[in-house]
Amino acid sequence: MDDKIKKYLFDIKISIGRIESFLDTNRDFESYAKDILLQNAVERNLEIIGEAVNKILKIEPNFPLTDARKIVDTRNKISHGYDEIEPENIWFILIRHVPILKKEVEDFLKNK
Repeated sequence: MDDKIKKYLFDIKISIGRIESFLDTNRDFESYAKDILLQNAVERNLEIIGEAVNKILKIEPNFPLTDARKIVDTRNKISHGYDEIEPENIWFILIRHVPILKKEVEDFLKNK
């Protein structure tokens, strides 16, 4: 595996770890929806994840990461369509997609 790809995978892993630590005491949607600082912190790390995936795809366009293009699109939506971001949508990503991404990244790094 390319060293730059490994670096970006580590960046993704770190951002997921940060998101998990932010949510440690806020594991329910209501708490998340009421905490703008938490939302901003989570969204920032989702942006980092999306940018890292984008850089991976520039190096290896067919890198086998589930929903890679959607991850980049989410990053772009958060960055450029910030006024259309709904906490419910971000929460869905956190609950449904981030655990899958975490497992894949860990597997890639383990099998480097």
